[in-house]
Amino acid sequence: MRLELLEDRHLAAVAALLDDPDTLRFTRIPEPPARGFEREWLARYQSARGDGSAEAFAAVDDDGTFLGLALAPEFDREGAEVELGYITAPAARGRGVAREMLRLLTEWAFEQGAQRIVLIINVDNVASERVAARCGYTREGVMRSIHLKQGIRTDAALWSRLPSDG
Repeated sequence: MRLELLEDRHLAAVAALLDDPDTLRFTRIPEPPARGFEREWLARYQSARGDGSAEAFAAVDDDGTFLGLALAPEFDREGAEVELGYITAPAARGRGVAREMLRLLTEWAFEQGAQRIVLIINVDNVASERVAARCGYTREGVMRSIHLKQGIRTDAALWSRLPSDG
């Protein structure tokens, strides 16, 4: 598996992710996503790419098959802190893809100078929390009622990793 910059050629696969109930349930993506959300999302990341404040990658296998998204939605370059996220395509789940995406994304973030990486994971997303733990992240605690979606407030666990964590 490799990470490649998210580009127009990935939009159909990203749009398919937006039809997945678990993707919508466990992310901050609006539900339902507005028509053309994937194109707006790509434009946001491409714009942020210019100043290094965010980045988005498509995870693909050796044949170029889309496996998911590996995201850095917020990168504070001055503070050397970045939030990372990952979304595995439904067909790729249960095969270690999320763990490999997060491993590669973490490596990228440290290479970019990050001194603190955070993950914000919906507390109901047990599989994602397992991925974080397996990738050496530390669960710092729960941020209660942190996000409002469809009139419901949700809790999220805050996970972090520092370069000294190994």
